[in-house]
Amino acid sequence: MPIAHWPSLHGESFQGVRTLVTGGAGFIGSHITEALIELGAYVTVLDDLSGGDPANFDTFKADADDRLRFVQGSILDQTVVNKTIEGCAYVFHQAALGSVPGSVDQPRKYHDVNVTGTVNVLEAARAAGVQRVMFAASAAAYGDSEVVPKVETMEVTPKSPYAANKVACESLLRAYANSYDIDAVSLRYFNVFGPRQNANSAYAAVIAAFAKALFANEHPKIYGDGEQSRDFIFIDNIVHANLLAARCESSLNGEVINIACGQRISVNDLATHMAAMTARPHLTAEHLDIRVGDVKHSLADVTKAKALLGYEPVVDFETGLKPTVEWYEAALVG
Repeated sequence: MPIAHWPSLHGESFQGVRTLVTGGAGFIGSHITEALIELGAYVTVLDDLSGGDPANFDTFKADADDRLRFVQGSILDQTVVNKTIEGCAYVFHQAALGSVPGSVDQPRKYHDVNVTGTVNVLEAARAAGVQRVMFAASAAAYGDSEVVPKVETMEVTPKSPYAANKVACESLLRAYANSYDIDAVSLRYFNVFGPRQNANSAYAAVIAAFAKALFANEHPKIYGDGEQSRDFIFIDNIVHANLLAARCESSLNGEVINIACGQRISVNDLATHMAAMTARPHLTAEHLDIRVGDVKHSLADVTKAKALLGYEPVVDFETGLKPTVEWYEAALVG
């Protein structure tokens, strides 16, 4: 269950509206889907289940009645994308291969899914007369710049194929928004966390990976010295930003917008804090070699999000971390 109360924040803006969520069975996509269902929208989810799971719908599918349709398929299949997008006002494009190390190992596969797949979504959206596409961009675009906070006007310096994919897609969204009768926006997510984030992937995000280790009574592993810092953002804030972007009355013209909380915590401090939260303070972090493509510091300037979308975080880090850890305990320990 989300912490945020979506009807209070978004009223009837999505009542009866048809939407498509690509990657909607995944971590972020399923939370967007859940919010849209709560707000009365009709939601089609397109997911190839390479990283998603229909079980992510279990807590809300009974409330959806006939307003939730799941299609198992790939964004690389233009025919399937065309069919799922018919009649939709909005597309929340979350489908992607999302691992930095994975992209280093398989750059061509990542390019095909992340970039060519996005072209397929945009082509289908253009043909179907979609009003706006919300794209899941990434703070990885900023690379390892020492400058903080990260501002959208900074030069992009991707350090991995994954980051380069996301930058390429940002350019595509801007080009389509300025060439065709379709609006689009790229939301640069910083370090997202929350319930349903996969802890079992070899490339699990840090909070998920720490939770898995701690509940297995193992020392959490940190790549590098642990002094790297992250602007962690609870999932409800990502959902809120997507909904605000869809509702925006002004054209967004493919703009790139940071979505974060504007605060940061070091990975070392995170490990210590989570060990204390799980009553395992003796499980101190084990340090390993730094991974190729990882960035040192991540902190966002969210001024643009406030100005264009009216975005403010609705759940702070500490408030979001507690139910996240509790969810992992239930999922991993039972």
